[in-house]
Amino acid sequence: MLLQLNNIFKWVHSGGQRFFLLKDINLEVEEGEFISVMGPSGSGKSTLLNVIGMLDTFDEGEYNFLDESVHSLKEKHRSNLYKHLLDDLTVKENLEMPLIYKKIKGSERKAMVADMLDRFNIVGKKDLFPAQLSGGQQQLVGVARALIANPKLILADEPTGNLNSKQGEEIMELFKQLNSEGVTIIQVTHSEKNAEYGSRVINLLDGRMV
Repeated sequence: MLLQLNNIFKWVHSGGQRFFLLKDINLEVEEGEFISVMGPSGSGKSTLLNVIGMLDTFDEGEYNFLDESVHSLKEKHRSNLYKHLLDDLTVKENLEMPLIYKKIKGSERKAMVADMLDRFNIVGKKDLFPAQLSGGQQQLVGVARALIANPKLILADEPTGNLNSKQGEEIMELFKQLNSEGVTIIQVTHSEKNAEYGSRVINLLDGRMV
């Protein structure tokens, strides 16, 4: 079992009332699954993804990751996957960041970065800063950075949102390939077509799984 959410609630207080963002979520994810989370805007999809990614806390319930309670996980285990590209670093430097965290040697880093630039057809953009890229290109770089350190789990919030259909399809095919190599993927998507790449769909409505 990769992760398990038991009776997870998350709420915010507003005007003396409690509004639930997540209500009684129970979810088990096995290693190697490819899960699509769907639902209308405001249904809690991104909140659920952030809770799973430990970017967001919850108010009630229990979350175990690799059989360890998330409450007791040390900060250093938490993924250093910030969502946004760092504006003051070039594309190449942005891609290198996760590898520096993992203390991968310089020559190996260079090779891995070159491979990713190639795989995403962004070699020509390597010395540009994020602000000089289109939304779609920024998204490609973000995906490339998420994949470069060979993570066991990929959390993707609308991974093809800013991409044209060809780029979107390439990303989904890449996810499919990674999944076949054993990487667990949880994606939030509005697209039925993207959801079909997954092995299981979870539907949310008003913070509940339906």
